[in-house]
Parts: sequence; C-alpha cells; structure tokens
Amino acid sequence: MEYNDSMRNRLKRIEGQIRGVLDMMEEQRDCRDVVTQLSAVRSAVDRTIGLIVASNLEACVRDELERGNSPDQVIKEAVELLVKSR
Repeated sequence: MEYNDSMRNRLKRIEGQIRGVLDMMEEQRDCRDVVTQLSAVRSAVDRTIGLIVASNLEACVRDELERGNSPDQVIKEAVELLVKSR
C-alpha cells in the first residue's frame, strides 16, 4: 500500500489539532471546549482510517481480479478493519 501526500497531510493536521488541545489544557480552558476539540480530532482520525482502508481495498480488489481470484476475502478483511476501528 502506498501512503500518499493527502494521507500524510491529514495526519499532520491531526497532529496540530492534538497540540492545540494540549495548549488548551495548559491554559486551563473549559472542559467543554477541550472535549469539542477532541471530538473533532476523533472525527478526523475516523475519516483518515476510512480513506486508508478504502484506498487499500481498491488496490487489493484490483490485484485479486488481475490474478483471476474473487476479492471476497479482501473485502471481508476491509470491513473487519473498519468495524475494529470503531
């Protein structure tokens, strides 16, 4: 699997969000604000997981079809990854 710039950029943004949350905690900001930002981080991580699994699934299905195999197992594993990430 190849991890592209879009995926890396998403993680860099998440890294920045985490630093922001840490700063908020150092500043003793209201817990509602901190939790709101943590929810945004979680949402960004979930979207990134979905992007990585979808990209991997696409490549794996293509490989299986080129080999003349059924992609059923690859699809099952991708679904299990998504379920596990929740």
